[in-house]
Amino acid sequence: MDFTFTEEQQAAVEAAKAVFAGVAPDGVPSPALTTGAVADDFDRALWVRLADADLLSLLLDERYGGAGLDAIALCLVLRESAKVLARVPLLESSAAALAVQTYGAEELKAGLLARAGRGELVLTVAANGRTGHDGAELAVTARREGHEWVLDGTQTAVPWAHNADFVVVPALSTGSGRAVLALVPRVHEGAELADQFSTTGERLGELRLDSVRLAAHDVIDAEGAWESLRELLATGTCALALGLGEGVLGMTSEYTSKREQFGFPVATFQAVAVQAADRYIDLRAMEATLWQAAWRISTGAGGALPPSGDVAVAKIWASEGVRRVVQTAQHLHGGLGADTDYPLHRYHAWAKQLELALGPAAAHEEALGDLLAAHTLQ
Repeated sequence: MDFTFTEEQQAAVEAAKAVFAGVAPDGVPSPALTTGAVADDFDRALWVRLADADLLSLLLDERYGGAGLDAIALCLVLRESAKVLARVPLLESSAAALAVQTYGAEELKAGLLARAGRGELVLTVAANGRTGHDGAELAVTARREGHEWVLDGTQTAVPWAHNADFVVVPALSTGSGRAVLALVPRVHEGAELADQFSTTGERLGELRLDSVRLAAHDVIDAEGAWESLRELLATGTCALALGLGEGVLGMTSEYTSKREQFGFPVATFQAVAVQAADRYIDLRAMEATLWQAAWRISTGAGGALPPSGDVAVAKIWASEGVRRVVQTAQHLHGGLGADTDYPLHRYHAWAKQLELALGPAAAHEEALGDLLAAHTLQ
């Protein structure tokens, strides 16, 4: 088997490296340090550069101006973005656009996809309210009334909610009993946004829906749409965790190679070298499980379990691994690791957010156990 990336995937990486070159890690103040200090918007200038490099349309078909690539290509780009803590909704907007392309009505595709690929429309996903895969655990309900859908409920911790043009809301259909995906405009009758704050200092949104009415074509009522979207979001989160961890280990290696004690760089001390080696092993395990998950959701091929099993394994490693990497980095940096003028504390905040996003390791261990039990009973 050939495990190398394709020429198109490698070209996406090179384009991403060019766009993110020179981008400094974000300087958004943490709420723990400055009460109420949050960013008003994502990095719009960087968003424009991503659009100009055709990195916002990677997953879209050619008829919508896209490259027609897969989840692996997106994860390669996300990995580069996380090394510099790029403050853009690249994962959410790309994943939502793919869900629309795969499962949406033609009218919805025509109105959204090309504009999203050019960066003119920004999409996000309300996926963090619950950690379960079961549609019965969704916090929003949807009922069909003639040619409209009516949504009720509250979704918490929606990323980029105050800046995106549309929020993709998973909701439990009271008719079919399965999950549907509703595209709710940021400004819409019956929809209200309240401020919430993440550990990274970003402003999240609590989306409250009170009898929100949407046209039928704005709701995706296809079996498997929500599950597919959530798997891509989880896998993309693993890619972000990997890129962040690689950036942090690089910072740690550079610092310990220069910092001297007793006349020698601390990197030459056995205790330091062993800790760094352990974190390198974590990153390689994160990488192997990430590409397995990305390949499975891109192709659906192979595996004793469905792709969600590989996604769960990748998220378990990503959550546990990125936490250990940043904790070791802080320890090996000594007092400098706690200096808010040094960027490591921002990586630590982002790592905690990624660790818990879409469910911590324990939630995915439970989901994996359920899959294994179901497979055993078959």
